[in-house]
Amino acid sequence: MNVIVNVILAVQMLTALGMIGLILIQHGKGADMGAAFGSGSSGSLFGASGSANFLSRTTAVLAAVFFAATLALAYFGNARPASSGSVLEAPAAASPAPAASGAAPAAIPVPVVPASGAAQIPTK
Repeated sequence: MNVIVNVILAVQMLTALGMIGLILIQHGKGADMGAAFGSGSSGSLFGASGSANFLSRTTAVLAAVFFAATLALAYFGNARPASSGSVLEAPAAASPAPAASGAAPAAIPVPVVPASGAAQIPTK
């Protein structure tokens, strides 16, 4: 499943970069008005109005792929095994303390986690 997530993430990044490039290439609405009065170059690679249709449709397709990849990543991100509670409520794992010159290891106190969020607010 990790390979699928990596592939979807790569597709999402490529579509995001493609959308950024296509959006930066497109002309604004005011550029068409200037071309109508003779200023600016109306003759372009795609024709007078062909670039707007091609670029806007390609941007729409890339946006749809981007949103689908985002939804797939959200689905796979939430598809983990159900646990019995929150990670914050789990007891802390005690790590063994290094023994100092042959002395018996001291007991490590485990912090007590309050049951509710209101009890975690610090007081003066």
